[in-house]
Amino acid sequence: MSQAIVVMGVSGSGKSTIGTLLAAAIPGAVFIDADDLHPAANKTMMAAGIPLTDQDREPWLHTCAVTVAAERAAGRPVVLACSALRRRYRDLLTAGAGPLHFVHLRAGTELLTDRLTARQGHFMPAGLLNSQLETLEELEPDETGIVVDVHAAPAEVVQRLLARWDRRQPSASLPPGA
Repeated sequence: MSQAIVVMGVSGSGKSTIGTLLAAAIPGAVFIDADDLHPAANKTMMAAGIPLTDQDREPWLHTCAVTVAAERAAGRPVVLACSALRRRYRDLLTAGAGPLHFVHLRAGTELLTDRLTARQGHFMPAGLLNSQLETLEELEPDETGIVVDVHAAPAEVVQRLLARWDRRQPSASLPPGA
């Protein structure tokens, strides 16, 4: 089974940007943006400044897991950009998609607010940042993953990520060629 990496974090942490660059660094990898898999009702709620509940997220997380599993079954490595804020959400993804490696993108509130305020045309307003920060549960010791600070340029963040991952145990390494 091909490996799958979930680039996770709150809105504005750079999941899509970092995920796209990371997928480009892994031969044959497919990039999937979980934002594209949200049902219209979720996007409408968030655009109105209404935080999603676990019940709102569960069908979306199932869709994400099924999408990742299909790519893996086809033999393609996958990079999924997905908030995956709670352990429960990460467990749902893992249950549906198989073993996952998590990359938690961490940034300070000021940087996140600046990025969200400057972002145009996205359904997620800056006003929901605090609810995401309150929901966020850090990776636990039994989860395979690393935390990466994202205050540098995206290409530098990806290079640091790849270098850190390469120093980890072989079972947690990125797919060959990364």
